[in-house]
Amino acid sequence: MAQKKPIRQQPSDTASQEKSAHPEIYAENMASLRRFLVVSLGNPGEYRDTFHSAGHLVLESFQKKLPEDLGQPSFTSERYGKKAVRASAGSKYTLLQSPTLMNITGPWLARAYKDYLVDHGLSPEEVGLVLVHDDLEEELGVVKVRQWKASHRGHNGIKSVLASLPPIPDAKWARVSIGIGRPDDRDRTTVSDFVLSKIPRHAKGILQDKGGSGLWEALGKLETKWNK
Repeated sequence: MAQKKPIRQQPSDTASQEKSAHPEIYAENMASLRRFLVVSLGNPGEYRDTFHSAGHLVLESFQKKLPEDLGQPSFTSERYGKKAVRASAGSKYTLLQSPTLMNITGPWLARAYKDYLVDHGLSPEEVGLVLVHDDLEEELGVVKVRQWKASHRGHNGIKSVLASLPPIPDAKWARVSIGIGRPDDRDRTTVSDFVLSKIPRHAKGILQDKGGSGLWEALGKLETKWNK
């Protein structure tokens, strides 16, 4: 007597519709954001207090504006990427000020990022890497979230970083730009002199106030986006 072949059951239309309507329930291996690694660009030494290093100033202001219950520590010297770095390492935010010259930031940041993932046992999907940098094309103190691969607009620090960090699938990376304004003359020498000039007291106050608050709002937007 011939045996009957088993009947293969097809998924019902209802089940397919449910899966399409609620992909988050059926998604596998979707890691949520757990920490932020926020890195500011700038120059060390005599050029630390210049417009080109505005990212450092804003990062310090951000640390001071964080709610006390987050327990974000003050900046101290720690080692990241095999170099001594001014850092504030909290449970949610790790804030680093790049220790290298602007145009060679990339190799250091690539190493620091990879070491951070390994040391904390985290995947690229669980760590939001945010680059904080100055922006000549925006008014003083204006903060904007930018896509990681957005135009570098001639910024050598961003050029170096983009060249040193090749894309990683599902990685959570973004940039936050800090407006520093621009001199009326746009020739190369004038612009170079401007970005490497000392930040006046009134401009520093604007960057600390608007920049610190703006970075807080920007990270909130990124957190909401990355956790969807």
